[in-house]
Amino acid sequence: MSLINVLLRSTLQPAVRSSVARSLHTGTTHCFHYTPVLCAEPLKKKKKIDPQILKQREERKRKRLEKQIRRLEKNARQLKPIEELEVPIELLDEQDKRKRTGLKVSTEEQEQRILLEKQWAKYKMQEKLADYQAIDRVLAAQTKALNELRLESEELYQQAIQPDQALLPLKVEGPVSTPPLTGYEMPDGEYIDVSKKWD
Repeated sequence: MSLINVLLRSTLQPAVRSSVARSLHTGTTHCFHYTPVLCAEPLKKKKKIDPQILKQREERKRKRLEKQIRRLEKNARQLKPIEELEVPIELLDEQDKRKRTGLKVSTEEQEQRILLEKQWAKYKMQEKLADYQAIDRVLAAQTKALNELRLESEELYQQAIQPDQALLPLKVEGPVSTPPLTGYEMPDGEYIDVSKKWD
């Protein structure tokens, strides 16, 4: 009965309903509930700022941006140094001593070196081809032997294709997890960034 009264009140007084509540919902299966009224608050008045101060702020922002752009343009072509590729200062100081001067190779020597490189490349290619052919011959012989064995006995064939566990004797024993280090104090969530910065 109370449900019918609520529904009748909501249909009879639409103006009151719209001003009092936003929506109608059921929180439980027994009764209807209105959401609380959400009243608006008047906007805060903005403080009037002197136009000269606003202009100065914009000018400062613009100058800061221009300065950053100039710095980026100046450093645009500079690459980050890689420590592994840096030449030690001692070698740079000894650069004049280490220069080889007057080392000229005759054309006959150059031709001989080129011919030697070609012969070496040809030899390595033939060696690689011979390796491939030897592997192919072994695989073909193995396949032929397995096929013949299968014709003789399926049971022996199944035993022959099983991997040999004793071929590579490997036995590993050890802890399943790393043991704790004695005297090690765990960090308390601190992180120190030690990466180098280049400007």
